[in-house]
Amino acid sequence: MNDLEFDGQPSGGEASRGGRARKRRGRRRTGQKQAAPVPGVSASRPGKPETPQPNLQQKKKRKRRRGRKVFARDGADGAVAAPLAVEAPAKALPAQPVPGNGGGATRGEAVSAEMRPHAYAALDLGTNNCRLLVAVPTRPGQFRVIDAFSRIVRLGEGLSGSGRLGDQAMHRAVEALKHCADKLAGREIRKARLIATEACRSAENGVEFLARVTEETGLVLEIIDRETEARLAVSGCGSLVERDTDGVVLFDIGGGSSEIALIDMSARRTGRLADHIVSWTSLPVGVVSLSERFGGRHVTPEIYAAMVEDVARMLDAFEGREKLGAIAHSDRFHLLGTSGTVTTLAGIHLDLPRYDRRRVDGLWMQSRDIDRMIERLVGWEFHERVANPCIGPDRADLVLAGCAILEAIRRVWPSQRLRVADRGLREGILAELMAEDGAWRRSRERERART
Repeated sequence: MNDLEFDGQPSGGEASRGGRARKRRGRRRTGQKQAAPVPGVSASRPGKPETPQPNLQQKKKRKRRRGRKVFARDGADGAVAAPLAVEAPAKALPAQPVPGNGGGATRGEAVSAEMRPHAYAALDLGTNNCRLLVAVPTRPGQFRVIDAFSRIVRLGEGLSGSGRLGDQAMHRAVEALKHCADKLAGREIRKARLIATEACRSAENGVEFLARVTEETGLVLEIIDRETEARLAVSGCGSLVERDTDGVVLFDIGGGSSEIALIDMSARRTGRLADHIVSWTSLPVGVVSLSERFGGRHVTPEIYAAMVEDVARMLDAFEGREKLGAIAHSDRFHLLGTSGTVTTLAGIHLDLPRYDRRRVDGLWMQSRDIDRMIERLVGWEFHERVANPCIGPDRADLVLAGCAILEAIRRVWPSQRLRVADRGLREGILAELMAEDGAWRRSRERERART
């Protein structure tokens, strides 16, 4: 896929996709060394046969195919924003050895390999989606996405009733993860973090399922706790919080849980937005679980109101909801939503003929706009939701459950402004990996070496 440049700001312009850039990447790949082993990513998928090397004519055809534009909902066709600059620790991992003839690299080869930025990978297996990002660091606090994958797998389908992951749901997730394993195996990944969230966290057979994932794909996923999930969501959205902001309530409406973080920047501000979290909670409800309990296909105004009240009761039990105090009622406060619910509402608000991440990510919506979009959605029949290009058949039975969770959040923190984020856990993982590994320090050194 095409490389996507991140400029540290909300998406606004399409990255250059010229033929010269593709040719340069093609030349680099012909001399690229084999990917070094990365924790959580095996060198090859178990049971997968070796693929013969294509001849020159096949390579040329493949390059032409790479030039085609590919559109994906999760941002594979638009710039992906990173958080604000994050402080990096002093110690970084040693560079991988450079291959050469007879086991030793020439000085020129070693310098060339050292000048290339290392790639980092983040995988998020959630209750509804399986998502992967691969990126390289650029300027401090920024990175460029070079590969991405997203697929709706509904791993948590039926989980709220049975307490277990279903056979069909697990099969869908494993097939998606095989695609991710292939993408990772074909790249030189310096560090990766592969996470699983609420579905695997709460299912009786969650650990057993991840053992199967490792056996069939070679990927080793870790189940993260709710606090880590909230922190990663915040880390992924740092650049969407402007410097004159005093307070934010950031929320991530997932498939099986919803994370909420209260962020206070009124006294000071560091480069890491997560440093300013003063309170957080993880509600045991998401779009999949809520729609399964109340029904997602035929939602009357009464059913919708009942969903809102159900989530509101959960928020009433959140003891830290008042931690922002008067800040939450000031003009320097706003909501920040990162989820398919808010991006869908934004796409409908913009009346997009098809979802476009570049127009949605970073968009400001006023409270009256949100009210109008929700009222419109509640009035639609199921087939009308399916027909909308920003919803489609995969989300038509989930979108109103997401709106109900959003409505309950807005009742507690009634801000006049909501900023939309088409980003989240993966971007937060990449930011933390690059900071911990000293990637941006090495990027500065490479820039100095070029000059």
